[in-house]
Amino acid sequence: MLPIRAILTDIEGTTSSISFVKDVLFPFARERLPAFVITHVDTPEVQHWLHEAAREADLVSASEQEIIDLLIAWIDSDRKSTALKALQGMIWEDGYRDGAFRAHIYPDAARCLRAWHALGRKLYVYSSGSVAAQKLLFAHTEVGDLTPVFSDYFDTETGAKREVGSYARIAQAIGEAPADVLFLSDIVEELDAARAAGMQTTLIARAPSTCPATSAHPCVADFDALVLDQ
Repeated sequence: MLPIRAILTDIEGTTSSISFVKDVLFPFARERLPAFVITHVDTPEVQHWLHEAAREADLVSASEQEIIDLLIAWIDSDRKSTALKALQGMIWEDGYRDGAFRAHIYPDAARCLRAWHALGRKLYVYSSGSVAAQKLLFAHTEVGDLTPVFSDYFDTETGAKREVGSYARIAQAIGEAPADVLFLSDIVEELDAARAAGMQTTLIARAPSTCPATSAHPCVADFDALVLDQ
């Protein structure tokens, strides 16, 4: 492995369990979305993302209820919509603030992220969830506030996670050569895109998943198994 100057990590299935997102965050947003839209429809930021959702769906003069129905359908299908993710993040903020839940993070991920930061590694996040939602998650984990370990966050406003150009843009944004960046994810197609952009990659295959017999990417079961240059 070449020297690593920066580590870029996915969240869902990598630092945090998929079940936390699917079984806690998504249902919470789905249940509260109608009331949130109705009570915040005149808020400029909410209005902006509602208009973006309508534009994305090619809905002209959509009613408030049509937009609500659209967003709920997108939640159910786990659509990677920047507008939806932004609105979900606003709803989750209320949940975190009120103590409705704390974000799951794997102990090995929390331990290694803190250790890498202490050693001077630059750490970054790239997730389909909005930057605001990413910051909320890491600020309210079961082991405390992890936001101080990260230098920056990226979401789908940078580009889709399976597109090569997204990783090239991230490398440029953080001022690192792609070859000096290690990307961690549980999704092979994301790793393929990052590698095509020149980044180093490692597949995180958490239990009950196992590393494939043949893999184009180095594969480990958790963060503790990662061997980085010192």
